[in-house]
Amino acid sequence: MFSRRNRRPTSPELAEAWDCLDGGDVPGALRRLRQAPSAPLDEVATVVGRAAEAAGFDDLRKAATALAAHPGRVRPLYDYGYACVERGVSYLAIPALREAVRLAPGSSGMLRELVSAYEDEGRHRDAVDALLAQEDGLGDWPDRYLLVFNAVLAGDLELARRQRARLAAPADDTWRGAWERQNRVLERAATTGPVSPLDHSDLRGWQYVMGGTVLGTLSPHGYDVGMTGRYAWFQDSHDQCLQGLLRLKSVLAAAGVRPRSVSLLPDRGSRILGLAAAGVLGLPAEPFEAGREDTVVIAYDLNDTAGAGQGTELLGGALPPVARTGAARARELLDRPARRHGRQRLAAPSVGRASVGGGPPAGRRRGNGARGGRWAAGGGDRRGDRGGRSDTRRRGRGDARRSRREAHGLRLGRARHVAPG
Repeated sequence: MFSRRNRRPTSPELAEAWDCLDGGDVPGALRRLRQAPSAPLDEVATVVGRAAEAAGFDDLRKAATALAAHPGRVRPLYDYGYACVERGVSYLAIPALREAVRLAPGSSGMLRELVSAYEDEGRHRDAVDALLAQEDGLGDWPDRYLLVFNAVLAGDLELARRQRARLAAPADDTWRGAWERQNRVLERAATTGPVSPLDHSDLRGWQYVMGGTVLGTLSPHGYDVGMTGRYAWFQDSHDQCLQGLLRLKSVLAAAGVRPRSVSLLPDRGSRILGLAAAGVLGLPAEPFEAGREDTVVIAYDLNDTAGAGQGTELLGGALPPVARTGAARARELLDRPARRHGRQRLAAPSVGRASVGGGPPAGRRRGNGARGGRWAAGGGDRRGDRGGRSDTRRRGRGDARRSRREAHGLRLGRARHVAPG
C-alpha cells in the first residue's frame, strides 16, 4: 500500500500530482506527471504506483513499487517501462526505458521497447536518435527496418533512403508485408519530391507519401501556427460535401481514371453522399458488392458504416485498396476489446472521421476519442490528426511468446502509418 506519510514527493509537479490523488483525480495526476519528464524516477514511480493502485492496475503497481525501491537496476526499469506502455501511458515509460538502455546498451529488447514508447508518443526523431546511437549493432529485422520507418515519420527522407539501401530483404515472411509497404512509401516519396516540398508544412504531400491517398481539403485556419491545413473543429455542410465531391472528380480526371459506377455503403450518411457523388460524376449508383472493379466507394463516416448492417464484414476486407486504409482503422477499433489478455488499457486511442476528399468530421472534434477502458491522461496525450493508431503489437505478458518483430509487422499490416497502396 502507498502511504501518504513518508512517501510524499518533494518536487512541485509531483506534489501536485500527489494532491490530485488525494482528491481521487487520477487523470489530473497523470496530466501533472506529463509535465515532469525530468523528475527523479523513484519519486515518479511512487506517484504512478499510487495511481495504479487507485485504478486497480496491479501489474503497474508492482512494477512501480519495485522501481521506487531500486531506481538504478535494469530489470525494475524495464518492467516499469513495459507496464506503462501496456497501460497506454508511454510518456511515463520513456525516462525509465531510456535509463535501462543506458545501463544495458547491448540489449536489443530494451532498445526496441524504448523505440516502441517513442512511437506511441509520436516522437519519431527521438526513436531515430536512439537507434542511431547503436547503429553498429543493429540487425536488419526489425532494428534497421525500424530506423527507416521512424526516419520517414520524422521527415528525414535522406536518412531513410541511406538506411533502406543497407536493409536486406527479410528472410522471414512475417516481415514481407512491412517490407513491401515501406518500399511503396519510399517510391511515392521519390515521385512526390519533384512536385511537392515534403517539408514540415506539406500536409498534402505527406498524406500521399504515407498512405497513397490524396487529401482534398486543407483548413485555412491556424496554418502558420502549427495546424498546416489540419482541422481542429469543423461543422460540415452541404457546400463542403459538394466541394469534396468536385475535388474527387478533378482527381479522377487528372489520374485518367474513369470508373463505371458508384458503390453505395449501407449506412445512411454514406448512401446519401454516394447518391450525390453519382450525380456529380455522372455514374450509375448500385449497392456495394465485394470484388466489383472500376467503381468508386464513397464513405461519409466509417464508424457509421461499421455500425450499419453487415458494416463490420464490409470493412473487414471487402473494400478495394483505395478505401482500405480507413477501413482497417475502423475494424481495429471495433475488434479491440476493453481488455486484452486481462489487461485494461489506460489511455484511449484517438478516433478520427473519414470523409470524401479527406475532409474533416461533421460537427465533431478531430482529436481524442472515447476513453474506453484505458487511463485517461487528459489533454495532450495524443493528437487525432496523427492518423490511425494500432495497438495490436502491444500484448499482455500472457502473449509474451509472440516475437516483437511479428507484433510490429502485425501493427503495420492493420493500419496507422504505412497504408496499403
